[in-house]
Amino acid sequence: MQSPLQAPIRAGTPDHPITITAAPHRIRVTFAGRVVADTKRALSLAEASYAPVMYIPREDVDIAALERTDHKTRCPYKGEASYYSIHAGDRTAQNAVWSYEQPLERVAAIAGHMAFYPDRVDSVEQLSD
Repeated sequence: MQSPLQAPIRAGTPDHPITITAAPHRIRVTFAGRVVADTKRALSLAEASYAPVMYIPREDVDIAALERTDHKTRCPYKGEASYYSIHAGDRTAQNAVWSYEQPLERVAAIAGHMAFYPDRVDSVEQLSD
């Protein structure tokens, strides 16, 4: 099932644009030989000059591999982010996952989604199937 997002969402400011679109590919995240997320319903969030970030629906993330931490950050464009560490086998990636559980209204589409730091997991793959 593809993401229900039909049209791009534009938010931010002229100096800091944000665009949210349905990701065109299946996204799979692996850590320590374990698939921790796999979806065809990801949202791609492009923000200013940063690389696009894939936001994966929580239902498509292996929540059993995650542990919520006390770490939080605040973005003036998206709101407050909560963080999670990943545990798999004998490896841990601290604060490797974040989620805007109650994002600002302009980016409400990312509520219920989680994002992964690519440098804290083994891979974030875009697959054609």
